[in-house]
Amino acid sequence: MGSMIWLNYSDDLHVELLQGKEEGKDVRGYEERVRLIQAMKPGDPEREKQAADVFDRVSSLPVESDFRYIEPSDITEIKNTRPERGKNVKPDIPDMSGDMLYDKVYGAWLGRCAGCLLGKPIEGWRRDRITGLLKETGNYPVKYYISSAISDDLRKRYNIADECYNYGNRTISWINNVRHMPEDDDINYTVIGLKILERYGPGFTPDNVAESWLLDLPILHVCTAERIAYRNLINLVFPPLSAGYRNPYREWIGAQIRADFYGYITPGNPQLGAEMAWRDASISHVKNGIYGEMFIAAMLSAAAAVNDAEKLIENGLSQIPEKSRLSDGIRKTLSWKREGIGWEQAIDRIHELYDEKIQHYWCHTISNAMIVCIGLLFGGMDLEKSIGIAVSAAFDTDCNGATVGSIIGMVLGAKALPDKWINPLNDQLASGVSGFSSVKISDMAKRTVEIIKRSEKILMQIILLP
Repeated sequence: MGSMIWLNYSDDLHVELLQGKEEGKDVRGYEERVRLIQAMKPGDPEREKQAADVFDRVSSLPVESDFRYIEPSDITEIKNTRPERGKNVKPDIPDMSGDMLYDKVYGAWLGRCAGCLLGKPIEGWRRDRITGLLKETGNYPVKYYISSAISDDLRKRYNIADECYNYGNRTISWINNVRHMPEDDDINYTVIGLKILERYGPGFTPDNVAESWLLDLPILHVCTAERIAYRNLINLVFPPLSAGYRNPYREWIGAQIRADFYGYITPGNPQLGAEMAWRDASISHVKNGIYGEMFIAAMLSAAAAVNDAEKLIENGLSQIPEKSRLSDGIRKTLSWKREGIGWEQAIDRIHELYDEKIQHYWCHTISNAMIVCIGLLFGGMDLEKSIGIAVSAAFDTDCNGATVGSIIGMVLGAKALPDKWINPLNDQLASGVSGFSSVKISDMAKRTVEIIKRSEKILMQIILLP
C-alpha cells in the first residue's frame, strides 16, 4: 500500500461515516459534505482541514437512545458488562509438566505461521476468485498451500503474479516462492508481544505497548488503525486517546491479530489473557475492536486445556460485553453450527451479512471473528480443514488463517501437526521487529515458555482492577 493514502484524513471520511453509524450515531447530515470534500483536489490543505472538522464533529455525536448495544472501552466497564459466568472465573492452569507446555506453545507458533502463509498470497481476493483458483488447481477443499507454478492460462485468468511493489520489490508468498515464514504484520505483532513481555514483564501497561511500537516497529510496517494510532503517538496523543482520535479503523481487525501472544502466556487463565489483550488493544482500538483481541486471547488461553470448539468460543465470549455487536455475531455462528448446515453454507451467510466489496466490512473485527469461529466449528480440530475453511471464506485471509491455525496449534501441540504444513516453514520466520529480523520459530516458543515459567505466580492470578 502507498504510505500517503493512510496519512490523509479526507480519504477515510466515508469509512468514518460507516463506523459512526454502526456505533449508533446519526450521521445522516454529513453524507453530502463528505462527498464534496472528497471531490476536492487531493493535496489541497483546505480538503484536509475540512475533513478533520468532520472527523471531530462525528466523533462528538451521541449514541442514539434506541441503540440496543452496551459497548464500553474502559476495562472496568468491560468486565462489568461480561456474562455473569465470566466475572468470577478462577484460573484452571493445566498440568503441563515436562515438554507438554513447550509442545503446545510451539504448536501455536507453527500453526499461526502455517495459517498465515496459506492466506497471505490471496489477501484482498474476493471469494469467487479464491474458489475458482482452488478448484481449477485441484485444491478445493484446501489440501495444501497455494502455488503460482500453474499453467499460463490459469495465471492469466486469475491474474497471478510473483512480484509486488509494496515497500520496494518483494516476492509474493506463493509456496513455491518461500523457504520460511516471510514477514507479515500478523506475525510481527506476535513477535512484538514477546518483546513487550521480555522488556516490561507481565505488569506491562498500554503506555509500554505504545513505547515498544515506537522503539521496535517502523510505521510503514503497520496498517490502518495501527498506523493512525502511531501517527497520534508521534504527535503526543497518548493512550487511550490515541485509539479513537480521527481513527476510522478503530473497530477493524488490527487488534484482533495482536491477541495471540497474550493467550500463549496465560495457559488456562482466559480472564488474564483477555485483560492483557485489553492493555494492548486500547492504544489503537475501541469497543468491538478491543473485544476482538480479548475474545481471541481468551480462546487461546483456554486452548491449552480445552479441545472443543464450542467450549473455546464460550470461553472467549465470557470475557467480552454480553450486549455487544461482536457477541451477537459470534452467537450467530454457534447457532448455524447447531442448525446442521455445512461450512460452505456458513460462509454464504457471512457474505449475505457483509459485502466483501466494501473494505470496511472486508477488514472489520466482527466479520472476520465470525469467520474464525466458522473455521473452528466446522474444522473438527483438524489444522488443514480448519485453516482451509477460514481462508476459503475470503475477507482477511491471512489474518483468519493465522488465528485459526494458532488456536488449533495450541490445542494439538507441535508434534501432532502434519509435516506437509510445517516442514515448508523450515522453523524460521522473518519479521520487521527490531532484533527479530530472522529467528527460529522454535526459539520463539522456548522464549515464550521461559516467560510463562518466570511469571508463573502472576499468571495464576486474576487481575481485578478497581
